[in-house]
Amino acid sequence: MIRQAGDVAVVVDNTFATPVLQQPRRQGAAMVLHSATKYLGGHGDVMGGVVAGTTEWVARLRQVRAITGALLYPLAAYELHRGLQTLPIRVRAQQAGAAKVADWLSTHPAVDNAYYPGLAECDPQGLVGRQQAGPGAVLAFTTSAAEQVLSRLRLITHAVSLGGVDTLIQHPAGLTHRLVADEARPGRNLLRLSIGLEDPDDLVRDLHQALA
Repeated sequence: MIRQAGDVAVVVDNTFATPVLQQPRRQGAAMVLHSATKYLGGHGDVMGGVVAGTTEWVARLRQVRAITGALLYPLAAYELHRGLQTLPIRVRAQQAGAAKVADWLSTHPAVDNAYYPGLAECDPQGLVGRQQAGPGAVLAFTTSAAEQVLSRLRLITHAVSLGGVDTLIQHPAGLTHRLVADEARPGRNLLRLSIGLEDPDDLVRDLHQALA
């Protein structure tokens, strides 16, 4: 269970896990955040966010929203409603694909390290199955051939988002974290994968030819 830090509200960003795999409010969090652009929408065509919380906190946030005008536009609301209808099916299918890709990467000679909560060495506390219902569909790996991989992939798209039906790969040091201080920036050999709904065998074949 999550313990509140005195009067400080505990806020959990649950974007990667989604409500399908983890429900922090039931574990004691005061508020839960989701980038709805990711798994909730699921198709890479909507921008939005969700805050779920206690009645008290939601009332406060509604006041802020009324002042700032941070309202979801009608088309985005429709697209999110559409995405939520298939959320459990998509998340579980993407997770199954991610597990297969992670297992393959963890044994490839050109891969130094594979990082995925579904790999035993990446979950020493046993949170998957206890706190989370599953490891999700985002993974990372390190390779000295990172730039080669990015330039040679054919099926997997080089882009910074995640959680959609298309598998995306991104290079944090060169994209999302390029302006971060050197001591906090991920290494240039790290690549992040967000697994989509393609056949995982096709994804493995694409990675295999890119790493060759």
